[in-house]
Amino acid sequence: IEMSSPSLKTGAYILIGVGALTMLMGFLGCLGAVNEIRCLLGLYFTCLMLILLTQIAAALVIYFHKETLKVELSDIVVDLIKNYDPSDEDKRNLQDAWDYVQTQIGCCGWIGAREWENNEILRNKSNAEYPCSCSNRSKDLVEGRGFCSLEDPVNGTATYADWPVHEQGCMDGVEQWLKDNLGIILGVCTGVAVVELLGMILSISLCKNIHSEDYTKVPKS
Repeated sequence: IEMSSPSLKTGAYILIGVGALTMLMGFLGCLGAVNEIRCLLGLYFTCLMLILLTQIAAALVIYFHKETLKVELSDIVVDLIKNYDPSDEDKRNLQDAWDYVQTQIGCCGWIGAREWENNEILRNKSNAEYPCSCSNRSKDLVEGRGFCSLEDPVNGTATYADWPVHEQGCMDGVEQWLKDNLGIILGVCTGVAVVELLGMILSISLCKNIHSEDYTKVPKS
């Protein structure tokens, strides 16, 4: 989060808030259903509705501001690549996450491998090394992080064109992955929304039943 743009920071905090609200909501819903407490069931319904509205709002923000988010994400990744240092434990998790993306998608850099030439460590070594997670050779992927040495650099120097790495940038790779898995993503989102709607319907129905039973228990004069 420290390296994130304001938009991504806001998104991260919203997700944290939604997660905390979900845990509280589950506890309240269970307690309200077991003990037939109408106010807790009403609160459970309200929390579910807020979460559903938040998810819809997030989807709309992503859809209508996708170009802005793409630019901000690009700035973050370019800065990460420039300052990538395997010995920096403070950034270890973020760097490992990026290595995982490059390894799994089979890509290098955000736009392309050339961006790695701006890395401070690689420049000091005349680009005679390259990021292992970018490699198109399976033996380099065993390590999956840090830098691998180029076997035959000319006069001890090289350029990104000499590296045995994937040519595709991760921006194109991520976009292609999203297109390939769009059906699964939409299916999961729809399934979650349906479950939330069912929870809202069941909670309000149980709340009404408790209300009706309370009236039937009142003695008639």
